Amino acid sequence: MAVIKEITPEQITQLCIGQYAGVDEVGRGPLVGNVVTAAVILDPNNPITGLNDSKKLSEKKRELLFVEIQQKALSISIGSASPVEIDELNILHATMLAMQRAVAGLTIKPSSVLVDGNRTPDFGVQSHAIIKGDGLIDAISAASIIAKVVRDREMEVLAAQHPEYGFEKHKGYPTKVHFEALAKHGVLAEHRKSFRPVREAMS
Repeated sequence: MAVIKEITPEQITQLCIGQYAGVDEVGRGPLVGNVVTAAVILDPNNPITGLNDSKKLSEKKRELLFVEIQQKALSISIGSASPVEIDELNILHATMLAMQRAVAGLTIKPSSVLVDGNRTPDFGVQSHAIIKGDGLIDAISAASIIAKVVRDREMEVLAAQHPEYGFEKHKGYPTKVHFEALAKHGVLAEHRKSFRPVREAMS
C-alpha cells in the first residue's frame, strides 16, 4: 500500500490504468447505522461527466449521477459494516472490513484499487490510498456518490421507522437535534454503543 498526499496529473494517469477500482466510504462519523463503502470500476469508453466528491454535489445531482454510474460502470459493489461490528472492531477496522467486502463483491477482479484517504486494507491486489482522492479520480468520486446515496436511503428507511429522531435530516450525525432525540427517546438497536454520546445516553 502506498499513501499519496500530493498527486500530480502524471501520477493520476499512471495509476488509472487497466480495470482499476475506486473505493470510498460514507458514514464513519454518525452515531447510528452502518458504515457504507462502494467499489466502482468505470468504463473508459463510456465516460461520465460531472463526477466529484459526493459532499460537493447537491442531492439532486448525486441522484442523477447515481443512476448514470449504474448504467455505465463495468462493475459496482456495495460493502457495509453494522453497528454491532463497529462496536466490536472500532470504526476504523469496521470501515476497512466494509471496503474489503465491497471489492470482493465486484464482478470483475480489479487490476488495482485506489482508495480515498490515508490507508487501505489488504485487497489481495496492489492498492493506493490517495488523500482527497474523491475529488481527483473519477472512479473514487463514483464510489463516493454510490456509497452516499445508499447510506442516505438507509437513513430514510430508519427515519420512517423512528420519525421522532429526525434521521432524514441529519442522517445520524451528531447534531443538536440528534442529541435531543437521544436524551428524550433513548438509544435504538441501530445506534453505535461504543460512540461516547450514545454511551452517555445509555447511562
